[in-house]
Amino acid sequence: MLLIADSGSTKTDWVLIDSAQNRYSYSTIGYNPYFIGAEKIQQSLMQELLTKLDASQVRKVFFYGAGCSTNEKKEVLHAALANCFVNAEIAINHDLLAASLALLGNKRGFAAILGTGSNTCIFDGVKIEKNIDSLGYLLGDEGSGCSIGKKILRDFMRGSLPQELEEKFRKEYPFTQTEIFESMYNKPLPNRFLAGFCRFAAEHKNQVQIKTIVLESFNDFFLNLVSRYPDYVKLSFNCVGSVGYNFKDHLSEVAGVFGMKMGKVTASPIEDLVSYHLKNLH
Repeated sequence: MLLIADSGSTKTDWVLIDSAQNRYSYSTIGYNPYFIGAEKIQQSLMQELLTKLDASQVRKVFFYGAGCSTNEKKEVLHAALANCFVNAEIAINHDLLAASLALLGNKRGFAAILGTGSNTCIFDGVKIEKNIDSLGYLLGDEGSGCSIGKKILRDFMRGSLPQELEEKFRKEYPFTQTEIFESMYNKPLPNRFLAGFCRFAAEHKNQVQIKTIVLESFNDFFLNLVSRYPDYVKLSFNCVGSVGYNFKDHLSEVAGVFGMKMGKVTASPIEDLVSYHLKNLH
């Protein structure tokens, strides 16, 4: 059996493929090795995934994950996966490669991720040709759910949201200021906490101030990342991730300002990624 995973900072999509090419889908938390260690990953896998499938029958695991861009971070995932899938060959790659394969297949083009975090690249049809580092949620991740959520939370805490919107926000997120700061500075996964407020933006995306926030974040994304690729306007903009998918119209508007045509936009790469691997089975 073959197991394919696409992991972001918030969640991981898994698809198990048996010998008859039947597909079985599962979901767990995200396993970004910058925020979670091998022991915690293994514990989560045993509780959330291994109770639903026979790990001993899995012969190959393709794992694509956020944060898996260096050998050191890949080893964190490998240590956990190897202990869970003892009979499997394990291949670990960055989630940006998963996005590229899902969006472009074997063709050259531009690929992006807009989810909890953000990332971009030029893909040459086999490997990532050029990548401008998104720098994570503290320094960058423009256009991401974390970026949008941070801006909304900032406006709420400064009292600059319209009254009706502020009341809706307070009802949906009844946090005290102390609880907010505790989650941002003392609890694990602050990026996931901040990105959680992006859901509020999606629910009110046509409200003037929310739309302004989203457009501002996407403008930062194109200005600081996308437009820094040579000849980017000659390529179409292809994107995976819930943020790109939920705010597709806003994203298209900003892409047009920067002279870039929209290509494929999908919420998750997993189905196209599975299809790619099935076509390329050896």
